[in-house]
Parts: sequence; structure tokens; C-alpha cells
Amino acid sequence: MNWKKKVFENFRLYAITDLGEEDPAIFQKVEAAYRGGAEIVQLRSKVLRDGALCRVGTRIRKIANRFHKLFFVNDRPDLALAVGADGVHLGQDDLPVAVARKILGRGKFIGLSTHSLGQALRGAREEVDYIGVGPIFKTPTKPTYEPVGLRLIEQVRTRIQIPFVCIGGIDELNVKQVLAAGAKRVAVVRAIFQARDVYQAAKSLRGAIETYGG
Repeated sequence: MNWKKKVFENFRLYAITDLGEEDPAIFQKVEAAYRGGAEIVQLRSKVLRDGALCRVGTRIRKIANRFHKLFFVNDRPDLALAVGADGVHLGQDDLPVAVARKILGRGKFIGLSTHSLGQALRGAREEVDYIGVGPIFKTPTKPTYEPVGLRLIEQVRTRIQIPFVCIGGIDELNVKQVLAAGAKRVAVVRAIFQARDVYQAAKSLRGAIETYGG
């Protein structure tokens, strides 16, 4: 088993950027997130142009290699290949999973966002390595989505065999509720990358996951 597969199989904390500009400070934050306990960082931006995404992604790739951690890209299999990312995370309205798999091949990881038990069950039957479940709570990252709530976590846990990661409005104040509902993996945006101390935020979340996540 190569180290990337081992890291993926054991990941607990997944940190997602939400870049509004090409800010050099993101690289220190990514390092801090990895040092604090995140095994995966995802490059996500709804506004940056491709050139900026490539520049940022190329540097994050180097940081991830240095820490022996994983680096994913949001939405874009082509960008994932261009910057040497380890995988891509797709939304329900992005490229179909089968198309992304053709682009990326078998050596990359693919995740899929799901917002209901039906979507989770369908997603688990596709060629994905994990699914995202959420938004668990209300979140400004997905302002048009209604929270799916904690009950969906238990439903997915009992019905889905592949790894799933919970996302959406999760932070240090409510993460215990998410873990108590059956989650073992958590993805966050603001709780890490908008924290005053990114390292400490990641460390605290990771500690809670290991303590209360089974």
C-alpha cells in the first residue's frame, strides 16, 4: 500500500479553502492546517481564474508532499491533473463521476457531495472513493442549501459502506454533536481557514474527532 492510500484510508479531518483572491497567506494557513492534523486540504474557489488556481494549486501540492498529506481540487478534474492533485471533489451538478474517472484514471481519488440519503446511496454505487454528507448545519458557504441535520448521519452510517465525511457549518462548538450522531470524518471551511490561529483550530478539531469520533 502506498502512503497516499494509507493516509486516505485513515483520514479524519479535511480542510477546505474558500479563496476570494490569490492571497499568499493561504500557504502558511495550509501548512498550519496540515501541522494541526488535517490529512486533506482541498483547493476551492468560486472566483479565481484558472491561471491563479494553477499557481496556488502547484504550491499547495509541494506543501502537501512535504507533510506527506493529501491535496484535492474542487469541481475540476482537468485542474487536478494540471497541478498534480491527489483527487477531485465533485458536486451534484459537476461533471458526472464516470467522466471524471475517465479523465483522472484509477490513480486519483474522487469524492462526491450528497445532500440526502437517496443521493448518498446513488453516489456510493458510482466510482467514488468517498462521499460528502451535508450541509449538516446552516452555512454561508452553501447559502441556498437547507441543512440536512444530524439524523442523516445515522442513516448514512448504517447504509453506506464507503467512507463518508460530514460537512456544513461544523466547528469546535458543535462537532461533538456530529460525532455523537455517528460521523468519524469531518470537513470544515471557516472553522480552520478563517480561524485566528489555524494550527490551533485544526489541532482542537482533530483532538475532538479522535476523542469523540470512535
